[in-house]
Amino acid sequence: MARDFTKVGVIGLGTMGAGIVEVFARNGIDVVAVEVDDDAVERGREHLTNSTSRAVARGKLSAEDEAALIGRVQFTSDMGQLKDCQLVIEAVPEKLELKKEIFAKLDQIVADDAILATNTSSLPVTEIAVATSNPKRVVGMHFFNPAPVMQFVEVIKTVVTADDIFERVKGLAERLGKRPVVVGDKAGFIANALLFGYLNHAVSMYESKYATREDIDAAMKLGCGYPMGPLALMDLIGLDTAYEILDTMYKQGRDRLHAPSPIIKQMVSAGLKGRKTGRGFYTYAAPGSSQVVDDHLTPKPNGDHEVPLRQISRVGVVGSGTMATGIIEVFAKAGYDVVYVARAESKVEGVRSALARSLEKAVQRGKTTEEERDAALARIAGTTRLDDLADVDIVVEAVVEDLGVKKALFENLDEICKPGAILATTTSSLPVIDCASATKRPQDVIGMHFFNPAQVMKLVEVVHTVSTAEDVVATVQDVCTKVGKHPVTCGDRAGFIVNALLFPYLNDAVKMLEANYSTADDIDTAMKTGCSLPMGPFELLDVVGLDVSLAIERELYLEFRERGYAPAPLLEHLVTAGYLGRKTGRGFRTHA
Repeated sequence: MARDFTKVGVIGLGTMGAGIVEVFARNGIDVVAVEVDDDAVERGREHLTNSTSRAVARGKLSAEDEAALIGRVQFTSDMGQLKDCQLVIEAVPEKLELKKEIFAKLDQIVADDAILATNTSSLPVTEIAVATSNPKRVVGMHFFNPAPVMQFVEVIKTVVTADDIFERVKGLAERLGKRPVVVGDKAGFIANALLFGYLNHAVSMYESKYATREDIDAAMKLGCGYPMGPLALMDLIGLDTAYEILDTMYKQGRDRLHAPSPIIKQMVSAGLKGRKTGRGFYTYAAPGSSQVVDDHLTPKPNGDHEVPLRQISRVGVVGSGTMATGIIEVFAKAGYDVVYVARAESKVEGVRSALARSLEKAVQRGKTTEEERDAALARIAGTTRLDDLADVDIVVEAVVEDLGVKKALFENLDEICKPGAILATTTSSLPVIDCASATKRPQDVIGMHFFNPAQVMKLVEVVHTVSTAEDVVATVQDVCTKVGKHPVTCGDRAGFIVNALLFPYLNDAVKMLEANYSTADDIDTAMKTGCSLPMGPFELLDVVGLDVSLAIERELYLEFRERGYAPAPLLEHLVTAGYLGRKTGRGFRTHA
């Protein structure tokens, strides 16, 4: 159905518009590329030639194909040249009145059967469509940046879009080698509606000085496998663009979580718009550069601590589960003597067997030597007696996520451990201060949240309470570095960094599904191909476990009392029904 597209038009030749031109021209379609004046036309031509030149240099495009591609493009500042196009896409700045004005003009230029498309990422397509005399032929065709690389395209159908028009555009997207996802005309569509709530939350976290920009970004990259941290991504998108998208989404949906964080507008007003201006949340080598350079906010190098560190040579671990076993291995491989405590001799032996298997697998994969394996095992001693932790320098508890159990354990550790020993909890959601208040040494208590599997995951969230001593924070940061982990530091509130940013986003995805706005498959596709995330939200929920996810979301809601954090009823219903994800064979999907 898409074969009738032999000539298309693109209005707006910024980075996105020029990328869309390239996509069409690469696929053998003639393109009329329009800008507002001759200078803008030349800038657009430069965008295109720079992109194709890079593709040639990387061996992804031959010189002959590059010449043919550019030969298919007619650059002009005259919109009248669009009269023979079967499809015209606008990619001008996100200003509703500007887009409506362009569509009204196009309506008088192109043939009656030509299709008009907008590349808007957040504005209502319906409002743009009604600026024409025939809104049935208007659709949204939202490409993602960089358009020649990103496979994902959101195809937006309004309540008046004709079915045949919509199908032709969807077919064209497939012809271009894209993966079209069908969505309704709702603010942010799929990808931006989910992405920008998450980005805005990260900005608020930074604005409140809860964590540094570096720690927020490192947490999401290392804890979730995201290709970029949220603040670096904001700089890439452009803070002015991000503000416009969030403001539009808020005005349409009135969701307070989409109300732009005040610091975004302040930074835009100050000209700190991200990479394109050379400064945003980070400072760059030059406007347009991706190279981050040090500024007054850059943290001091690891090891440069302002307070004396406590001596750590002997480590205690309480617990016998997967997390505890991983933590024991991490410390032993790093050269620390480790005493671990389990509830029964069978559990003690189970941990030792699991450690031996894990280290043997590391030997077979060439990740460690037989000598290193034997040395690590020799540093480990198991016991069923908490009293055997009397002379350790730090204790890390990794028992069940039950506050009553943890508080009782910390009472015991307070009585058993020597003065000055650090008491750490691996809790992922419970208040660390509640564990600290069970002791007479709250200054020595800290959160040390490893991620599973601890042997593999580089991230550790170092969580300080209002009582934690500075030297305890510095010592734990130093220990994390010495065992090969990347510490990020934050205050003691629900979710810490990773879960506080991740689970509201997952909850928003469930609400989107619940509203029948899109399918789980399309939402997952949108976030994986549109935002380059390693897993879609529903894939991730099924892996984490819907019961675990619901428990974390309830904690976040109770902590922040934010209406938007209230768990989606659909998630609660699935948990009630026993559909908990992969572990039960059914969650948002059915698993073999």
